[in-house]
Amino acid sequence: MTITLHGIPNCDTVKKARAWLAGKGIAYSFRDYKKAPPEPAELRGWVEQAGWEALLNRAGTTFRKLPEEDREAIDEAKAIALMVARPSLIKRPVVTGLDHLLVGFGPAIWERELAS
Repeated sequence: MTITLHGIPNCDTVKKARAWLAGKGIAYSFRDYKKAPPEPAELRGWVEQAGWEALLNRAGTTFRKLPEEDREAIDEAKAIALMVARPSLIKRPVVTGLDHLLVGFGPAIWERELAS
């Protein structure tokens, strides 16, 4: 199994996820959203798998700093456009390379999905 961890290197959650993977001896490649942001078609594929609500990081500073009109009446198309324009709005980390997408870091879920 070859997985890719997508995120931002200085994100605390991404750091925890990387440490967890290293501790389990799980090999992975890392993709920095800032240097290689997902293309719209790739994000649409992620949305099909996980839903835009799971991918859009509403808790972060980037979302809170958006103009009010950008934060209101969000639907799938608007969420994808926002995440393409500002990759920091994508919840972190995202793991690809499995038969499904993992969004966010949760040790119990990752144990079940990646370490079994």
